[in-house]
Amino acid sequence: MRALVQRVKGASVTVEAETVGEIDQGLLVFLCAEAGDNETESAFFARKIASMRIFNDAEGRLNRSVVDVGGAVLVVSQFTLAAAWRKGNRPSLSGAALPELGERLYDHFCGQLAQAGILVQTGRFGAHMDVSLVNDGPVTIWMNSADP
Repeated sequence: MRALVQRVKGASVTVEAETVGEIDQGLLVFLCAEAGDNETESAFFARKIASMRIFNDAEGRLNRSVVDVGGAVLVVSQFTLAAAWRKGNRPSLSGAALPELGERLYDHFCGQLAQAGILVQTGRFGAHMDVSLVNDGPVTIWMNSADP
């Protein structure tokens, strides 16, 4: 599993001129399930993201989580995060999970965040989406389950 987590002042997702997800302060998470991923990995990512201390405390240190600040999370499926890009000029996307598995893990991840008491908004799985955001900081965290 891979995720790109961005601290935002606001973010939204539009599909065919319809806003399908929108948040104010919180996190924008681009999420990619890979072949071989499962609900255990999805739950682990959700727990880590819910508790990740990447918001400022009163002293300006990154010491508060999205839960602590009452923020929301906008989750956008993005299978292109699985791209193998070193060979050739067209990235290979064969490492991404098949759509059925990808959607199941995407839904599971969102459900796990909601169970943590977080307001969760989403894009539309498999759709062409326009994503707008105001990155706060910027604070951007790359997560890859293959990392040690």
